[in-house]
Amino acid sequence: MRFGATINMQPQPEISLVVPCYNEEGNLRPLVKAIHDAVDPLGIGYEIVITDDCSADGSWVVLKELAAADLRVRVQRFQFNCGESAASWAGMQSARGRYIVTIDADLQNDPRDLPKFLEALKRADCVCGTRVESRGQGDSFLRIASSDIANWVRRKLSGDNKITDAGCTYRAFKRECIANIRFWRGAHRFLPQLIEMEGFSIAEVPVTNNPRFTGQSHYGVWNRLFKSFADLLAVRWMKKRVIRYQITDRVN
Repeated sequence: MRFGATINMQPQPEISLVVPCYNEEGNLRPLVKAIHDAVDPLGIGYEIVITDDCSADGSWVVLKELAAADLRVRVQRFQFNCGESAASWAGMQSARGRYIVTIDADLQNDPRDLPKFLEALKRADCVCGTRVESRGQGDSFLRIASSDIANWVRRKLSGDNKITDAGCTYRAFKRECIANIRFWRGAHRFLPQLIEMEGFSIAEVPVTNNPRFTGQSHYGVWNRLFKSFADLLAVRWMKKRVIRYQITDRVN
């Protein structure tokens, strides 16, 4: 992806909103408008970085139109479908902001919750959204049940009780949190744990869970529980084997 010289001349934003996109043609314009409506009153510089995971619908056409009309919107497209982790990571790598916010393209994550994240970032390096109290607002019984089961299994196997909703990828963190992280397919589910292993602090804030605006969910019981089980075991192993040390003194 080549960004034009005009975009590169824009001042470095305070916040980069990173959005992975796959077949979200009908959600993209309302999403960008919702972000503008939520962030503009805050009076801070921001950009919206959207990575199209080789969508089969008209998402890329819409994204190019949005980027052409607004210098704060930066878009890129994969040559072939790579998955949510890759699209999220590519967006994070392209982000220029001091803080990075990851948010879904389906409008179930509400941009109006962003001030909660910014306030919590004053006391933590990474802030994760939790939908524990709001799942009934936008999800079916099956999705709620599968998410509850997946979260219970993850907490039991990982020994991590700080993250109550690991399936919520609405997060905000300082850009240095991901400087040394190695990403893999499925790693987006475990980003808070990976950040914590780097020595950064984690906090949670309750977020809204809106009904999907349009389109279909790409993730179900298989994705939430069974498909991520091997990754969960890998993260559990990494947490036990992580190297920790502190330098007490140096000469030269």
